[in-house]
Formats: sequence, structure tokens, C-alpha cells
Amino acid sequence: MRGSIGKEHVHLLLSCPPTLAPSKILQYLKGRSSKLLQEEFQELRKRYWGQHLWAPGYFCRTVGTVTEEIIKEYIENQGKERNDDTFRIEE
Repeated sequence: MRGSIGKEHVHLLLSCPPTLAPSKILQYLKGRSSKLLQEEFQELRKRYWGQHLWAPGYFCRTVGTVTEEIIKEYIENQGKERNDDTFRIEE
């Protein structure tokens, strides 16, 4: 498994059997991680009492025309500044 955490999103590269629906995998991951985070950080439990820690949506993509190595590289480079000037948005 590979992953990176951004300010407003999380990237994960998972391998799973085709019999598992992506929606069920994400439901489990969001539920379990929410429970573990709220157990470890009591301030989250107070803040999100009766609410959802994670947003309801997700984006899922299978590895197809892009190799797994390219996706791993993309995830590992999240949050790093780009060194080229081809396209950049600055605030």
C-alpha cells in the first residue's frame, strides 16, 4: 500500500481482489480510520460528536493504461514543489 496525505485529501494505492467493491473498501477505511483517530485524539471526538469525520465522497481509479510505478511516483511526489515552469498556479 502507498499513500500520501494532503491538506484536503488523501491518496492511496491499494491492491484488492475484484470481488470487493470500491465503495465497500472506502466505507471500511473511512469508518475504521475515523474510529482510531477519535480514540487517539479526544479533541476530534468532541469536535465531530454525532457527525462524520470524513467527507462522504471519494474518487477511485483503477490501474489500466498507466503503470503502477507511475501512480506510485505520483503519490510519493504529492506536496513537493515542482522544479519546472511548465504550468504552475500561485496564490
